[in-house]
Amino acid sequence: MISAKNIYKKYGELEVLKGVSLDVGEGEVVSIVGASGAGKTTLLQILSSLEKSSDPAGHYTEILIKREDITHLSDRKLSEFRNENIGFIFQFHQLLPEFNAFENVCIPGYISNSKKSAVHEKAKELLNFLGLEKRLHHKPSQLSGGEQQRVAVARALVNQPKVIFADEPSGNLDSKNAEELHQLFFRLRDEFGQTFVLVTHNEELANMADRKLVMTDGRFEI
Repeated sequence: MISAKNIYKKYGELEVLKGVSLDVGEGEVVSIVGASGAGKTTLLQILSSLEKSSDPAGHYTEILIKREDITHLSDRKLSEFRNENIGFIFQFHQLLPEFNAFENVCIPGYISNSKKSAVHEKAKELLNFLGLEKRLHHKPSQLSGGEQQRVAVARALVNQPKVIFADEPSGNLDSKNAEELHQLFFRLRDEFGQTFVLVTHNEELANMADRKLVMTDGRFEI
């Protein structure tokens, strides 16, 4: 599902990623752990096409998602590919406060120009699956932290992407809600077949993954 080779990233003279390579199979849940500053979030942003890699002379960088090389797509094509194939879950839910739960979940579907009826049906299906069927018309301020994050999960899934990238998804939740969210990722994988790449400091979540990768100083430990 994902095949990345020789990912480098520099900010000025600071070399954050030093030739990282990674393969993730379809339906696999992979966690990435490491100390702050190790390069985890930068790697996730590059893999998910939110940021460009730095390609030093003599190294060929390649990032394939569903066999599509996203490193050579135009900005327009990359935006379309991202909307159709990639979902994002962040530490802070990033819900729009003026819209209710149902409307927040529908937004990526509207952007993709899918039929509104299909978007609405999928949004309701996901919110029901996540136990939020009675909270569809509540705005984020009327939801608990765990409910807000589940709405964010539904939003990430509404276009039925094959890959979900999550950056510290439970970092802003209490232990009970964090545990429920962790279990949810595996239910989603089993139910909808998504592939997950998770950056986390939560050891419980990291150890639940099919595979745990440890990053140190811009590289994966061998």
